[in-house]
Amino acid sequence: MSAVPHCAVAGDVSGRPVERTCAHLGQVRAVEPATPGACEDCLREGTQWVHLRLCLECGHVGCCDNSPRRHATAHFRHSSHPIMRSEEPGEDWAWCYPDELFLLLA
Repeated sequence: MSAVPHCAVAGDVSGRPVERTCAHLGQVRAVEPATPGACEDCLREGTQWVHLRLCLECGHVGCCDNSPRRHATAHFRHSSHPIMRSEEPGEDWAWCYPDELFLLLA
């Protein structure tokens, strides 16, 4: 199992720096992707994804909002798990849905 990632607030929905904290950082867990390299919902439906996001509470892998089915956002709406990180190689950021904050992972 991986270590619990450390997250720091990087900016708001427009990418501007903010002097706010994320109220949901306590929900971040050490998770492994349930379906490494694939959106689990797209696999089940036979649909395509653009980029992948990993739920930092349960390990669900969903597709980004540029993908036709937007499964990462759907997972948040269904589960209320607030923070998803990018699963794209070389990317080290996450998004908190309820606080609308970009987070940097360390």
